[in-house]
Amino acid sequence: MAFQVLRFVHCFICICLLHKWLPTSAERSFSIDYDGDRFLKDGEPFRYVSGSIHYSRVPQLYWKDRLMKMYMAGLNTIQTYVPWNFHEKSPGIYNFTGDHNLSLFLQLASQVGLLVILRPGPYICAEWDMGGLPHWLLHNSSIALRTSDEGYMMAVRRWLGVLLLVVKPFLYQNGGPIITVQVENEYGSYYACDHNYMRSLVQLFRFHLGPDVVLFTTDGAGASYLKCGTIQGAYATVDFGPEVNISSAFAVQRAVEPHGPRVNSEYYTGWLDHWGGSHSTIPKGVVAQGLDQMLAMGASVNMYMFEGGTNFGYWNGANQPFSPQPTSYDYDAPLSEAGDPTDKYHLLRSTIRKHLRVPQGPVLPATPKFAYGHVILKAEVSLLDALDVISPYYKHSTFPLTFEQMNQGHGYLLYSTCFPRAYTNETLLTSPFDGVHDRAYVMVNGVTQGILERYSSGTLKVSGPLNTRLDLLVENMGRINYGNHLNDFKGLTRNLTLGKDIIKNWTMFVLDVDTAVASGLIAVAKNTTRSHARFSPTFYSGSFTIPEEIPYLPMDSFLKFNGWTKGQVWLNGFNLGRYWPVKGPQETLFVPASLLFTKVANNITLLELEGAKCSTIMKQGTDCSIELVDRPILNGPV
Repeated sequence: MAFQVLRFVHCFICICLLHKWLPTSAERSFSIDYDGDRFLKDGEPFRYVSGSIHYSRVPQLYWKDRLMKMYMAGLNTIQTYVPWNFHEKSPGIYNFTGDHNLSLFLQLASQVGLLVILRPGPYICAEWDMGGLPHWLLHNSSIALRTSDEGYMMAVRRWLGVLLLVVKPFLYQNGGPIITVQVENEYGSYYACDHNYMRSLVQLFRFHLGPDVVLFTTDGAGASYLKCGTIQGAYATVDFGPEVNISSAFAVQRAVEPHGPRVNSEYYTGWLDHWGGSHSTIPKGVVAQGLDQMLAMGASVNMYMFEGGTNFGYWNGANQPFSPQPTSYDYDAPLSEAGDPTDKYHLLRSTIRKHLRVPQGPVLPATPKFAYGHVILKAEVSLLDALDVISPYYKHSTFPLTFEQMNQGHGYLLYSTCFPRAYTNETLLTSPFDGVHDRAYVMVNGVTQGILERYSSGTLKVSGPLNTRLDLLVENMGRINYGNHLNDFKGLTRNLTLGKDIIKNWTMFVLDVDTAVASGLIAVAKNTTRSHARFSPTFYSGSFTIPEEIPYLPMDSFLKFNGWTKGQVWLNGFNLGRYWPVKGPQETLFVPASLLFTKVANNITLLELEGAKCSTIMKQGTDCSIELVDRPILNGPV
């Protein structure tokens, strides 16, 4: 508790200092002019041309680079989400430092000359794990998310009490860049339709931010969405893409807001991807034409996304019934995942210039890229043999426990038991009622037998004598972020059966692979595994050094996984994300230059889950390689 209080006091001191830094003026105001159907900034007519960027998907070192490119495109505003689970991974422990430093991001936006539309949730969707809600809310298995449920609202009140203290000094009327603040997100698309919940959120925002800030809601451009998504005290806006009839879409907004500015809070410049699906794109001409039409109408527009970024680590979400998103969140946006201006960027800049003044001067170029070449990796240790260094604790239970019951947020959980009797013939191991969330690697005596997968493969055959060891490494592929099933529990959510027998007497091992990799513990784990004719999940590691004779290094790069199947990769202890090139469409992972060293070796660790082509037999001394290339592949075969 003392540690939590100290962190909060430290955060409060930083906020006070920032408040002194920010310029203030009694004349600064931002409001809605209902008579003139427009916004007023400092008493003058104003409309924003904005673009979405998520600070949580971009390394801090690149925040100013991306913001400058957005400013030079002619934007006067940016929009960003605040993912609750990004800042409060454990109840009462808050992180606003490093890549989580929201105050610094807002400060940089102000320095660049950009206003800010803030979307603090508490639910944000954003193709982000659980829509930004923290997994630990599911410790209460009956919790009703995004409703007036008291257990949920107690956590919301505590979180907003912390977050809005950070935000308040950055409001426009307080000298900062924030002109509007969204309440919840697309609530009209949620089943609950709890107006008391939305009313409570408006009251919370008013209590913490004051009476002058412009609050708004965002919903799809359909009357059914606005029925439950709008609330008195927050200006109703809509979102839609270039394929929609723009006049009809704004007519939906006018039905609930007869006066005030026309606002499209999410004008889609691209779209999201899913593993196993084609890479999504929207032609630049189609996007530019719709933008031109809205700006000619005098509307305020936010382009979603203007720079998508990356789902580093385990932060990707999933759509229902269950389609997880890949590591890249490139989104076919005007600025690429690596922040590079695209042809779409330049066309949209020309479109904006027809309606607003665009800053003079050259656009910042793409960040330099470099192909560092192949890196040899060596098989270090199987996951089962590394349990001593990657598992901080375990628990026994008659029936399997979920990730949430084990207080495991993301990544992997190992379930171990023994055959209750001999199965001399091949016997069906079954997950009734789709009880594997999301992907289980089934091992018998340490050797992978097959995969049980959510909504896909629910059975496989195994055999062995009494007390044969059975292990299931269950991977959380990302929690559902949109729709009515946000209570997305992970792990073995139902009992497994072997033949007619319900399997009992499980040991669950929590796996903290990130800490073990960052601490260098994988390298010292002892591999006692015998050589097998079949693969089991294995750690590989290797390193490379940036040659001193190459100038202007380090540079951005991309990891390419030729011959690898599926897994997780860490660079210098940082979790770059999931790779799954055999599934597609993403075949490379973005490597920001900020993660690379020039004076010492750069260490790469892979957890390969299904087997690399170069190593069908797991044994010490087997070498494989990955390649660092200078361009991404996001549209590979699926």
